[in-house]
Amino acid sequence: MSRHAQGDEQAFAVLVRRHRERLWAVAIRMMGEPEEASDALQDAFLSAFRAADRFRGDAQVTTWLHRIVVNACHDRLRRRKVRPATPTEDETLDVISNERLSRSGGGHDHAAQTEARLDVHAALELLPLDQRMALTLVDMLGYRVDEAAEILEVASGTVKSRCARGRAKLLPSLAHLRNPGPPRDVTSGRGGANPS
Repeated sequence: MSRHAQGDEQAFAVLVRRHRERLWAVAIRMMGEPEEASDALQDAFLSAFRAADRFRGDAQVTTWLHRIVVNACHDRLRRRKVRPATPTEDETLDVISNERLSRSGGGHDHAAQTEARLDVHAALELLPLDQRMALTLVDMLGYRVDEAAEILEVASGTVKSRCARGRAKLLPSLAHLRNPGPPRDVTSGRGGANPS
């Protein structure tokens, strides 16, 4: 980063190559759509490039870059709430074809995985943004709580409470993914209806 700030034209490209994969994982999990994630990541890299001379070294470069990506995603998500997107024709056709595959029995695993992903993304969309960001970093991307706290610029306890509240809100919406079998009859201990 210091080489970039001193005018080395190749230094920023090295940073991008070194951190792009991990930053992409953050963006795609936050945005849920590859095009939106790509745009957010591009915004973030542009912001980082422009702000490199202001990097003070208080945090690691990777933490600083993650914070910029999270902020870029946050900005895009706020704009999306103001202007909700409508599904494109291709996205609608994908959903319909997955539904057909699911009904016909062909491609069941792929259709089930796609449906589960859609359920998770839909449930995450219902969470407040601060809880969604904390859960994405900790539960989906595997960051430690203290790392997520540094990226989000909040206390570790705040990240823990946001994750706990977010998980509690997600549980009713996603319980079917955890226990996909037939409902159990609690009184008899057997699956299916009670014969009496």
